Amino acid sequence: MTVTLHVCITCRAGQSLREGEITPGARLHRAILAGVPEDIHVVPVECLSACSQGCSVALSAPGRWSYVYGRLSDLNAPDVIAGAAAYAAAPDGIVPWRSRPEIFRKQSLARIPPINILPEAAE
Repeated sequence: MTVTLHVCITCRAGQSLREGEITPGARLHRAILAGVPEDIHVVPVECLSACSQGCSVALSAPGRWSYVYGRLSDLNAPDVIAGAAAYAAAPDGIVPWRSRPEIFRKQSLARIPPINILPEAAE
């Protein structure tokens, strides 16, 4: 199953940027795109509302727990990709603690339960 990795590309990570300078969030997005597997759909977003937490990403898939991680930079891209791959392999989205990259253990901002669609709401 394909999972979605949202990456906040407008994040400034608390930095003052000069005119035309690439945001830290956009640099993280570029670094992730350079090595992401095909089963992970990377979506740039303009804000994950975690501005005080530095660069942020969110992982989600239908019927799975979703996660938001923060305090990231482009240097963390390999760990973000490894964490997203582990998430993609977990049927419910819950990756065993020891199987998570360290940044996913220590920099989790939110864990959101799966959304269950009621049958009458789907009609």
